[in-house]
Amino acid sequence: MGKPTGSILLLCLISVTNANLAPVISNVVERVCEEIDLGAQAFTISATDPENDKLNYAITPPSNFFEANADTGVVTVKRLLDRDASDSSLRLTLFVSDGRNDVTQTITVLLGDANDNAPIFDPSTYDVNVLENTTIGTPLFSVLASDLDSTSILTYSIQEVIPKEGKDLFTIVPGTGEVGLAGSLNYNALSTFYRLRILVTDGGGGCGKEEVAKSGAALAYITVVDVPNLAPVFLRVPYTARVEENSPVGKSVLTVTAIDQDTGINDDITYSIEPSTADDLFSISSTSGVISVLANIDRELVGDSVILTVKATEVKQDVNGLYANTTTTVDITIDDFNDNRPEFWRCAGAGEEPSCELQSIFTGEIVEHSLGSVIIAMTVKDADTNSKIALSLDGADKAVFSVEPKSVTSQSAVQLNVVEPQNLDFEKKQQMILQVIAIDEENDSLRSTATVTVRIQDANDNRPEFPQDTYKINVAEHTPDGTIIKTIVAADPDTMDQGKLNYTLLPESILKYFGVDLSNGSVYVKDGTLLDREGRSLYSATLQARDTDGKPGSTVLEITLTDINDQAPIFNRESYQDFLPEGGQVNIKIEATDGDDPDTANSQIVYTIDPSKYSNNFTIDPNTGVLRNKIKLDRETIDPTLDGKIELNVTATDKGIPALSSTVTVTINVQDVNDNAPQFNASSYKFSVNEGEKGVYVGSVEAHDLDQTSDFNRITFSITEGSFGSFAIRTSPETHGFIGKISVDQGIELDYESERKSFKLRVEAEDLDQKTAFVMVDVEVLDVNDERPEFQPTTPVAVKENTTSTDPIGKFTAHDKDANNSLIYALESLKCRCNGTEWKPCDWFTLEPTGDIIVNPEETVDYELCDQAVMTAQVVDQFTEKGENNSVTPGEIVINIEDINDNVPEFILSNSVFVVVSESASAGTSVAAVTAEDRDSGKNSEIKFKVPLVQFQDTNSQIMGMPTLFEAVTTQQNNIYIGIIQSMDKLDAKLNGKYLVTVTATDGVHSTSTVLDIFTVDESFRIELRFASSKSQVLEDKDGIVLALTIATKAAVRVVSIEAATPEASVETVMELYFIYPNGTALSSETVGKKISEPEYLLTLSNLGLISIGTVPGEPEKPQTLRYILLGMVAGLVIVLTVLTTSLICTRRNYRRKLKAAKAMNTAELVASVNQKSGPMVPGTNKYTMEGANPVLNLHIDTAMDEQSSDVDKISLNSLDYSDDMGKDTSPIMNKIQEEDEDQGPPEYIEPLGAALAQRGRKTDPGSSPLAYSNPALSLTSDL
Repeated sequence: MGKPTGSILLLCLISVTNANLAPVISNVVERVCEEIDLGAQAFTISATDPENDKLNYAITPPSNFFEANADTGVVTVKRLLDRDASDSSLRLTLFVSDGRNDVTQTITVLLGDANDNAPIFDPSTYDVNVLENTTIGTPLFSVLASDLDSTSILTYSIQEVIPKEGKDLFTIVPGTGEVGLAGSLNYNALSTFYRLRILVTDGGGGCGKEEVAKSGAALAYITVVDVPNLAPVFLRVPYTARVEENSPVGKSVLTVTAIDQDTGINDDITYSIEPSTADDLFSISSTSGVISVLANIDRELVGDSVILTVKATEVKQDVNGLYANTTTTVDITIDDFNDNRPEFWRCAGAGEEPSCELQSIFTGEIVEHSLGSVIIAMTVKDADTNSKIALSLDGADKAVFSVEPKSVTSQSAVQLNVVEPQNLDFEKKQQMILQVIAIDEENDSLRSTATVTVRIQDANDNRPEFPQDTYKINVAEHTPDGTIIKTIVAADPDTMDQGKLNYTLLPESILKYFGVDLSNGSVYVKDGTLLDREGRSLYSATLQARDTDGKPGSTVLEITLTDINDQAPIFNRESYQDFLPEGGQVNIKIEATDGDDPDTANSQIVYTIDPSKYSNNFTIDPNTGVLRNKIKLDRETIDPTLDGKIELNVTATDKGIPALSSTVTVTINVQDVNDNAPQFNASSYKFSVNEGEKGVYVGSVEAHDLDQTSDFNRITFSITEGSFGSFAIRTSPETHGFIGKISVDQGIELDYESERKSFKLRVEAEDLDQKTAFVMVDVEVLDVNDERPEFQPTTPVAVKENTTSTDPIGKFTAHDKDANNSLIYALESLKCRCNGTEWKPCDWFTLEPTGDIIVNPEETVDYELCDQAVMTAQVVDQFTEKGENNSVTPGEIVINIEDINDNVPEFILSNSVFVVVSESASAGTSVAAVTAEDRDSGKNSEIKFKVPLVQFQDTNSQIMGMPTLFEAVTTQQNNIYIGIIQSMDKLDAKLNGKYLVTVTATDGVHSTSTVLDIFTVDESFRIELRFASSKSQVLEDKDGIVLALTIATKAAVRVVSIEAATPEASVETVMELYFIYPNGTALSSETVGKKISEPEYLLTLSNLGLISIGTVPGEPEKPQTLRYILLGMVAGLVIVLTVLTTSLICTRRNYRRKLKAAKAMNTAELVASVNQKSGPMVPGTNKYTMEGANPVLNLHIDTAMDEQSSDVDKISLNSLDYSDDMGKDTSPIMNKIQEEDEDQGPPEYIEPLGAALAQRGRKTDPGSSPLAYSNPALSLTSDL
């Protein structure tokens, strides 16, 4: 029992001893400033060991920029960093070992940017032409500077402007470098050239030692371009000239000159004459500006001078599209020539320039026997300058007058003076005619004559005279005031007194009885009440007339008064009155007397009844005055307000002329008797009453009694039949009768649902003498509106988007059980479903009060925004009398919005660059792709692509038409349509440039187009690779070759052909192909040669048989040199492999790891990509298992790869199993194993790894070649 126990204990001790845990590295990301000094500490490797073992630190593989202290883990800088010349981050693999366990950790070192670069302008100078009329605030140009430092914030400013006067004319946006115009330019008034020194500053900052801002400068040269914005200007103004009248046509007078103020343009000028003080007299040369005589000039017509308005116009339009012009005046003086005769003018008006007209006949007036001058408004003029005129008189009466002045210079007013006033006698001669003669003293043949008629005015030298010395006049007494009794007119032969005599009555005492019209001599009664023949029957007066000078004339008037009828009849009583019952007889005698002479007609009396409302019911004897009634008197026919009284006016009139009369009032009182029964105002009545209301008022009946007294016309109402105890009536008086108010009995409640829905009431009216009348009253019981309306079920309605129809698209309907209803619909809410699920309020539809749903004319229904709407409405009964008037639940209608084809297909922008290798493209080759979508739905969104136009643009930007070399094949992914652009035929390999392919997307109604740029790679970039293998072997290795070339060049590889080098050669093959970057750039053979000459790539390709590279054709081949290099490298490889094999065979531990590798290979594919990122797993590579150890080699492996490299490595691993995958576009990268001894010796390739790969290759594909591929990504990303 003891022996086994000891064995178990020993086993446990061994187990504990071997359980030494590995150190843990905590570094992930470190930040280092690029300006750090050589040897300075960059960071420290932070690692911990659970057993606190001494740790050894290193960076593996060694970095070009950093080195680690093996004892402290302090990482220092061994080479200056420059972030601007490389990537902004570095990948380092940190190595930590506790002596038993080795741990590596790949970290990222972020390089901090220091401000160590000054900004640089590109370009460094700018030349700009700016129009002088450029608007203030207009951007002129933009400067652009760049700074390699990522932290730089560039700020632009204008440091200097030359000339300095222009410093305020320009401004620059500090953040964008956009230079704008801040002030107005002027080509003529300011400088025509400006030089701007523009400064850019980076603002400093960054991680450097000093935060000093750096700057750069650029020069901008701005040339101001003159624009035609100024009008021309005349030189040597003002312009004056002289020309003699009657000068010959064409004579030059003056030359005007104008120039264009826009000196930078200096446009040609044309001249013209604008409307002036005298038109058509002068002309001007449109080109030279010479003014010449155009027509005969008459100074007497045009005046002493002519002012011409001359316009100068530029030939070309200015900036406003107008022809700029200016005007000036030219003052031309006209010199006189004596060629006019003197003429007479009639002038009127005051002032310096009275109104004058040419005249030969003049008139004037003068009072007889008076001295002085005769005003004739005559002026004599001679149009010639400074002419002398002699004036004289002629005619039969020339001795009576003289003319003044006798001599005149140019012009003067002319007047006649009286020299013989005794010959001016109006009674002998009323007018005199004479002639005024004007003679030009320099040329007596130039003369004129004017005729003057002088009218002689009369003087007042006579008295007024009446036709008779005495007039006898008879006037009736009490003649009305103003009555003309006689018109007496005096005569005066003087003309000025005609119709102007004034009349008066004398003596003054007569004026209270009579008066006279001052102007016409009419004598009239002034106060007729004073003319009483019984008091005075005769009056005497003197009528006097005076002329305008006050000279008098008179005559005598004898006035006799005659008798008239002036006494009116007088009644014996002041009034008459009589009483009688209605139906009685009137018999009243009316008496009157007259104070006039009884033997004359003035005292005879006639009786009449004055017309009135009731006068036709009576008659009176005109001689005796007896009054009687013509018809039976009825109290009811008399106005009730008169209380039975009839008043008549009886007039007594005498037979005198004029007749006089008097009036007396006769009152007849007609007493009432009960002779009328009550009467209803209507033949029947009809009322309605709501059910269920006690004591409610139903309606009223009205009746009246024609008897006028209350004793006989009082009425009482009662319901005699049809009430069934349900109604009551109450009587009350009204203004014109009585009213019976019918109401429901206070204890009765009518029920519409009972058998009696209506009543026929017999209502009786009775007066105090029990005289009666009846009427029928219909009462209808009404149903009360107390039911709420209800919505009827609705069905969804549909409307097309963008509709503008005003017709209803749907309708709400509701039902109300009450017969008397009025339903009104009101909108509660309207919500639209947008984006498929989101409901939100909208205004696309409105609800009419009738329930009709219409499209809101102010909104646009858009299916692409919302495809459905739900309208909720409420209905209200306006006639509801009891309870709620709206529906219990609101109504709802679903409105489905239907799509129409109203959207144009839209291309989806892409940054892809399309390249085609013309030589390898054949019919059906996909060269590009476009994507488009249509916002419509269903059939309306289906898109078809086509290629309507193909053009080619060569490297000189020349565009030529091409046949349709491409076609579009339409495919669909979800709602996105893809147009695959394929070649329809083989392309011309000699063309160098790009195809401009117009692609059209159409949905059947709308279409849109875009132009694709498809770059071509011409045959000059075709490269030839020679392989020391047969054609069949090269075809078999084609995918591996393409993969290796892709890794080396980072470009897409397009194989054109694989052929034997010569018909006789069986072991040498030529592969022709192109190398193309994604931006369309092709690689030359020289560039490709440099890239694949790197040792790590060249070894792989040499293993695939590559022996030379060249162009096809022309470029000289270099097969021998390359071959020797390859042979040397192969020999070195053999030696290295031999050493490694011997070393591994001698190492037992490595042998066991080789066995593990074979097993791990079988399970490598089972691990997910996520796990691959979290821990290495693939044996023989830089990927490790989850335990963190390489199961094959315990070596320091460079794992500095980015995330993309990890994915590529997965594909690279798969490529070991399937060689077909090596031709895919994913560009898998071969694995390269860079191993190091623990003493950091040179890298060697280990035999067990090759054996493991060979074993895996035999397992997956017995026919595959056991080649070892290298991974270039490992060395490319390990350092800068």
